[in-house]
Amino acid sequence: MTVFQRIVWVVLDSVGIGELPDAADYGDVGRNTLGHIAESRPLKLPNLVRLGLANIAPLAHLEPAPAPLGACGKGVTHSPGKDTTTGHWEMAGVWLDQAFPVYPHGFPHDLIAEFERQIGRGTIGNKPASGTEIIKELGQEHVRTGKPIVYTSGDSVFQIAAHEDIIPVAELYQMCEIARKLLDGRHRVGRVIARPFTGTPGNFVRTPHRHDYAVDPPKPMLLDVLEESAVPVFVIGNIHDIYNARGVKEYVTTKNNADGMEKLTAALRFRGRGVIFCNLVDFDMLYGHRKDVEGFARSLEEFDQLLTAFLPLLQSSDLLLITADHGCDPDPRWPTTDHSREYVPILAYSPSAGAGVNLGVRQTLADMGQTIADNFSAAIPHGKSFLRDLGRSSATSAS
Repeated sequence: MTVFQRIVWVVLDSVGIGELPDAADYGDVGRNTLGHIAESRPLKLPNLVRLGLANIAPLAHLEPAPAPLGACGKGVTHSPGKDTTTGHWEMAGVWLDQAFPVYPHGFPHDLIAEFERQIGRGTIGNKPASGTEIIKELGQEHVRTGKPIVYTSGDSVFQIAAHEDIIPVAELYQMCEIARKLLDGRHRVGRVIARPFTGTPGNFVRTPHRHDYAVDPPKPMLLDVLEESAVPVFVIGNIHDIYNARGVKEYVTTKNNADGMEKLTAALRFRGRGVIFCNLVDFDMLYGHRKDVEGFARSLEEFDQLLTAFLPLLQSSDLLLITADHGCDPDPRWPTTDHSREYVPILAYSPSAGAGVNLGVRQTLADMGQTIADNFSAAIPHGKSFLRDLGRSSATSAS
């Protein structure tokens, strides 16, 4: 029997809450996205604190709620890796045997040579870099030569940047499709990403025409079983791309976090049943990878402020889940711009569910997906549902 008619699932991209026990294997000892941002200055997060964020782990300047409005805990990534695809797939019940490959020294020369042969152009770059920095560095050369910029990051990605006046977006997408077919077997990266930009030297800016080409997740995963159970799923942001459109018939993209929350609010008005699944990427894309602690802090406060109007819209038959997919600690003491291997926060709130519920440490992110599947009388391969815990009160500390 369905407990909640509608589940709203919001992923705060990269908002981790402290190193995982195996952080040393990833060079991430001591990294703590939320912890270090909270240390940087007092944060104004009244709604997240009321929901139980500061009950999950100690956060400087933020007092734990005596009685959180809902349930709170933190999740462990069971799969190896610390990237967007790994985190989101695991939420949906997919465990990976090995991490997606990364390329800290760029892609193999024979792979790049074959890519160049198939697109009929040379390339420049072929190294890990920030997306904004590499178009500053190589954008002018790209405009002069017509060669697309290929780059990667600490994530498992093959990214292609091109000026829209030099390589039209449709042609850039074709290049990405070629790369996606080439990147298989041992080079099966999580995503190929089109990164178009416009402007003039010194003033290049990326456009909203980004497009991700993911690999197909193994079956079954959450969106498959929801589709089989005729549960409507509406996704907001880049969720559609991460799951390679599987189980998703309706979706919208977003320009930024505020736009994502606006579209999420609109969805509440028209979609009375099923799952609304939203990813907010500004934390990761604009602040985590750019080592912008203050920008990250302001973005968290912006999200919290948007919750002020959003929370009262939830009905007694709704469940709100707020979580993350990994960390991306911007603290300058760690020079890397890569993602960080961290716990993710889990906040679950419904006007009709019990308050002050301690979800503890969930041993896989799939517990969230299993809870959603359980709610709609379905199941996914991994994870333990906490659906029945949401009606019981217990201690208020999840750490």
